Amino acid sequence: MLIDTHCHLDKLDLTPYNGDINGAIDAAAQKGVKQMLSIAVNLEDMDTILGFTQREGIFASCGVHPLHEKGLITSPDALMSLAQHEKIIAIGETGLDYFYEKDAEVHERQKISFSHHLAAAGKLGLPVIIHTRDAKEDTLSLIRQYGNPNTAGVLHCFTEDYAMAKEALDENYLISISGIVTFKTAQVLKETVKKLPLSSLIVETDSPYLAPVPHRGKKNEPQYVADVAQFVADIKGIRYEALLEATAENFHRVFTKANAEQRITEST
Repeated sequence: MLIDTHCHLDKLDLTPYNGDINGAIDAAAQKGVKQMLSIAVNLEDMDTILGFTQREGIFASCGVHPLHEKGLITSPDALMSLAQHEKIIAIGETGLDYFYEKDAEVHERQKISFSHHLAAAGKLGLPVIIHTRDAKEDTLSLIRQYGNPNTAGVLHCFTEDYAMAKEALDENYLISISGIVTFKTAQVLKETVKKLPLSSLIVETDSPYLAPVPHRGKKNEPQYVADVAQFVADIKGIRYEALLEATAENFHRVFTKANAEQRITEST
């Protein structure tokens, strides 16, 4: 099963589909995408994101991105309430970003928000979707301090080194690979993917960002997860179908609230 495990359906460029999200979903279905996880970056847009989940095979998360400074949470209550929805299967996108945000005071607020996401996810028995850039030590420290290794989660759009990936694996986390792995400049990431066990990997688009080769220069969209999956299969030296089987199994092992029987079908 091909799954786009991380996309932002509320932010897609729908111009090619006359503004209709169903067109983008149908295009992905035609490429074999059977499930999607639509990721929240703030709580203000949750109604829109949950609207997408009315289609079979589409799930959602709830959380606040570390760069959404005005929305960083100081209590887990809102997350705990939202996550009762049957189609919300994960907490996040949360984490730490010291690459774009240099202010140490903001870093502290990011850490508070991240810790609440981790704690809420542990209580709810849900996985956490983690964004981390230039914050390796703090990310791992907070995962160990506040996270629940039994439910764990995923380091999404992974761009760090093998050492960090290995430490995350030790905490039961998955490593999600985006279109960045197809870039010429991503040699370290390619080597990391080679080293990581297949049982630790899933694939994503992070659309509308980071379109993979051969779609560079275009807005990314969920159908391009097929290109990411093919590239990862080639790196691992396995059949495309074997990569899909393994990554789907990994996804459903960790994202246990996602009904594996639900599939996206083309709208009529």
